Amino acid sequence: MRTSPGAAYDLGYHVVWYPKDRRPVLGGRIKDRLEELIRAKADEYGGEVVARGVTADHVHVVGKPSPKSSPSCVVGRFEGFTSRHLRAGGACPRSWLPMLWSRSCFVAMVGAVSAQTVRRCIATRHERVPQSWRARA
Repeated sequence: MRTSPGAAYDLGYHVVWYPKDRRPVLGGRIKDRLEELIRAKADEYGGEVVARGVTADHVHVVGKPSPKSSPSCVVGRFEGFTSRHLRAGGACPRSWLPMLWSRSCFVAMVGAVSAQTVRRCIATRHERVPQSWRARA
């Protein structure tokens, strides 16, 4: 539970956003730099990043922002900040994608499931075997 001068709150958002056309461009040094930028942006706005995961074609962030921030505002801040810094640092040149992030995203409130469960789910996402790969009886 966090407090501000006029409120007590415990908000959590699970946000997923994608590169334009779901292209797998978020690997290697781009992935490392993107994780640093996500942490820096959360610190700048006083939010807390509970869990994050960057795969080749999408980004997961579970965070606890202030109640004054709408989900679309949170996503917009992360997308704008990361795109600007990745392109300025030369990690993701404009020749790859004229527009880095897609306009679509996924946002869900974290509450019915604990943040620890979501963190564990993101951390073990590569360990799970897809249903179609399991042997049929």
